[in-house]
This record gives sequence, structure tokens and C-alpha cells, in this order.
Amino acid sequence: MRSELEMLDLILNFARNDERVRAVILNGSRVNPEAPKDFFQDFDAVYFVTDIESFKADPDWIEVFGELMILQLPDDMSDPPPEDGSYGYLMQFRDGNRIDLTLEPLKNLDQREDDSLTLTLLDKDGILPKYPPPNNSSSYPKPPTAKQFFDCTNEFWWVSPYVAKGLWRREITYAKYMLDLFVREQLMKMLDWYVGMETGFNKSPGKMGKYLEKFLAPELWELLLRTYSDADYEHTWQALFAMGDLFRKLAIVVAQHFGFEYPYGDDGRVSAHLRHVHDLPREAKEMY
Repeated sequence: MRSELEMLDLILNFARNDERVRAVILNGSRVNPEAPKDFFQDFDAVYFVTDIESFKADPDWIEVFGELMILQLPDDMSDPPPEDGSYGYLMQFRDGNRIDLTLEPLKNLDQREDDSLTLTLLDKDGILPKYPPPNNSSSYPKPPTAKQFFDCTNEFWWVSPYVAKGLWRREITYAKYMLDLFVREQLMKMLDWYVGMETGFNKSPGKMGKYLEKFLAPELWELLLRTYSDADYEHTWQALFAMGDLFRKLAIVVAQHFGFEYPYGDDGRVSAHLRHVHDLPREAKEMY
């Protein structure tokens, strides 16, 4: 496996020797001082270029970076394609390295959103702004508004009966989809706010909550783990109940901290309904 230095040299040497590339930045976990370092980290690079179409017309130009295991061209998979004119190459190499390279038109430079994880590697014309030292602040949770909190709690308790319906009908794929996509999305949102509240909103729980174990008390972490189940029906019921228990614990604390109202009535009525459907005989002809 090629080293980090070898990969950065490849990225930079191509840019130095190609007049179309005027500047290069690196972002993502490779420049994140808070991210654990390992060999799975991607090289997230951006080339600011004068002519994207000439690159697209020569699909073999990326061979300079190494022997590919698999390539994805996400902008060719979009219909319609992105309107900003950028173009990405997601390259997984056979030696384990990966480069996510974006070609960005020079005209887009002024339109880029600020990203605190940005490191300048090359600037031939002095066109890049002076980025501060890379830090993780762009991914820190932001305090919720009262409406955001209400919408999150409402969606959580609204969608939970869909899971129960799927489980009673013995439609496991439907139930798992509703649980692990829609209900869990609101739980993860509440976890972000909870971690933010506990850390002064200056730490990140990571993408998809990958660092949550560091920020949760052991009993909350164990309860979170119980929300993940296999495809067994009863196990999935218990995961749904665990999700409700954890969501309630977090949301009440968040509500108290920000002065919001927690919807105890919705919670109580929906939770009772979930237990009722769990115990409802398969031969039942009416719900109540």
C-alpha cells in the first residue's frame, strides 16, 4: 500500500505539471485533527481547473494515480446532472488507497461554502483565500430551534406506528425500512443535539454518529446498541421499544435545557399503541 506521502505527491505532481490545474485543496478526515488516523481514510482533493471538458474527453487520464479496483463517476449517474459544473472521480485503488477527486471550475471558487476542514496544497496564481488551520467546527452540531425540536419529536412518534404495522403484518422488510431509515433518522438528530448540549456544541459525534460512544454515558450507549436488531420479528419489536426509550430520555433533557415543550401526550398515546399492537393476536379482526 502506497504511503500518505506517496499519494499526496501523486496528487500534487499531476497538478503542478498540468496547466489546466491552477489550485489544489485537501479536505475531509485526512486534515481533521480530531479524526483517528488509519489506512482507510480517503484523500479528498479538489482541483480548481480552467477546462473540465478536456478532462472528461480523456477518460484514461486518471490512470496516473494507480491501478483501480473500482471507479465511480457520480456526476454521470445523476439525471439531471449537477448544475454547478463540477465533476467528480471516486477512485478505489487495488492497493487499498482511495482518492475522491473533484474538478471544480475556477468560476465556482467564490461560490464555495466555507468548510473548516480545508488545507491548501497548491495555489499557482494566489487565487485561494487564506484558510485557517483545519478544524472540525463545520461538522459541530448546531442548537435546535423550537420548531426543529417539535418537528423531530413529531416525526419520531408519527412514524413509529408504521413499524408496528409492518411487524404485525409480518412484513419484515417494510418494518425494518421504516425503523432504520425514518425513525432512526430522528433519533440520530436528537443524539446530535444531546451531544452538542453536553459539549457546548464544540465537538462532533461524527458522520452517522460514529464517535457517539465517546460522548454517551455507558447506559445510554448500551440502550443505543439495543436499537439495532436482526430480522427476527420479536427482536425488531424490542429494538423499536428501545428506540422509543432512548429518544424519550434524550429529548426530555434537550427540551429542559432549551426551554422547549416535550410532547408527553403524543409519546404516551403512541407508546401505548405500540404495546397494544405488539400484543394484538394475529387472528384479530379489529385493532381495538
